[in-house]
Amino acid sequence: MFNKFLRENKIASYILTIIRLYVGYEFMMAGFEKISGGKFDASGFLAGAIHNPVLSPAKAVEYPTYVSFLQHFALPNAHIFNVLVPYGEFLVGLGLILGCLTTAAAFFGLVMNFSYVMAGVVSSNPLDILLGVIILAAGFNAGRIGLDRWVIPFINKFAGKEENNINSVKHSA
Repeated sequence: MFNKFLRENKIASYILTIIRLYVGYEFMMAGFEKISGGKFDASGFLAGAIHNPVLSPAKAVEYPTYVSFLQHFALPNAHIFNVLVPYGEFLVGLGLILGCLTTAAAFFGLVMNFSYVMAGVVSSNPLDILLGVIILAAGFNAGRIGLDRWVIPFINKFAGKEENNINSVKHSA
């Protein structure tokens, strides 16, 4: 029942729009600050996450695969992450604010939030993860009040998919 409410209800689309705008603003401003500052360098953060990994209560590394990824791929390629992180945050925020490719933006936002959490940064990430999961679970309804109303049917038409039931979904008031 909750799933149907979240994915199809008109009132839910308004609530999701508020959530989308909040999370989008947070991402867009975080990315904008990094872009406009001009001095963003991920290498210090990556090195810190490698040398001070998240530990379990038994003092074992909690995410050894992630730490290995940081050590062997991310840190040697920090110059790539110096571009991906700020522009990724900005574009995720923009997508959420505009309601354009909302589920894709929410997915990539979740990837970034989980990456920060596995690196040991708590901050507002748990709240952003919760809200991102709600947006992702809502699917098209999260972007109904936004550009997805036009973009998704266009993509479906361009991709040769038959008209799906997006526009014929009955909304409960």
